[in-house]
Amino acid sequence: MTDLPAPTPIREFHDADRRMLDAEIRPLGQPAVLRGLAAHWPVVRAGKQSEEAGLDYFRRFGQDREIEALLGAPEIEGRFFYSPDLKGMNFLRGQVSLRDFYDRLLRDRTAHRPYSLALQSEVIPNLLPGFVEENPLAMVEPRVQPRLWMGNTIHVAPHYDLMENLGIVVMGRRRFTVFPPHQLDNLYMGPIELTPAGTPVSLVDIANPDLVRFPRYAEAANHAQSTILEPGDAIYLPFHWWHAVDSLEKVNAFVNYWWNDARPGMGNPYDALMYGLFALRGLPPEQREAWRLMFNRLVFESDGDPVAHLPEEAKGVLGPTTDKKLAMMRATLRQIMARL
Repeated sequence: MTDLPAPTPIREFHDADRRMLDAEIRPLGQPAVLRGLAAHWPVVRAGKQSEEAGLDYFRRFGQDREIEALLGAPEIEGRFFYSPDLKGMNFLRGQVSLRDFYDRLLRDRTAHRPYSLALQSEVIPNLLPGFVEENPLAMVEPRVQPRLWMGNTIHVAPHYDLMENLGIVVMGRRRFTVFPPHQLDNLYMGPIELTPAGTPVSLVDIANPDLVRFPRYAEAANHAQSTILEPGDAIYLPFHWWHAVDSLEKVNAFVNYWWNDARPGMGNPYDALMYGLFALRGLPPEQREAWRLMFNRLVFESDGDPVAHLPEEAKGVLGPTTDKKLAMMRATLRQIMARL
């Protein structure tokens, strides 16, 4: 295998606050490590004492609730992924109580080849009432609800979020390897209808990339950045940045905050993508090219305001977005979808 360059370290910030996040970090459009952001959290201090103490802290907020957990056979070695034929997953989903989940995490620490176990994206105020009050974060808007991720030694393939993301390691350590959005073509995206956790993932095993099958990954590797987060450290990920996540200890916990500053009431761009595939992808090449030019001009405004030459009252849906125009477009879309 051709040697690939080591990822560039993700830029680090210390003593970060909300002002720094909004004024200095987010405008860069780059991932950032915020060292020690939550080192003062009680859950972080408990986890640093021991894995038992860390989980005992979580138990204080209730452990009889049911959660959806992921379970993978020892053979997958923690890599939650597709089945070999890409028609399914190599893990199972099931319901379990938090009590049993915590107990299983601790018990499996001594197993030679443990089953892979993970809890993903549970809304913390619903799952652990009182946790947020003891472990607050002033970096994001209060409306943003934190989510909990927990498991043993897990490897998550590169994927992207449709949100901005601020995540904090509270137990164990995590390695993040990130790629900018423009590396989409070089990351070999898997099926979009069937995904491990919502958005498509890269088919490349970045720990052992097969450059015969995925030769363009060598270019993606040139743009990779990486870091290892300790308990209390945080990472900021801009919208749509690809990120692979490796949980490095036998008990790991992570809290993240997702948000999107898009105007409320707008449609879901992912829905538009799906309709675009339905309406455009099968057209003759010359027609696709004509529509590509139209989308670039009207939707993505590739050459500035496409209706700057029109008076305001004639710009219609191509003018400034208002609640009234969104309502009109929504009604039109309902009529269109009813005809399908």
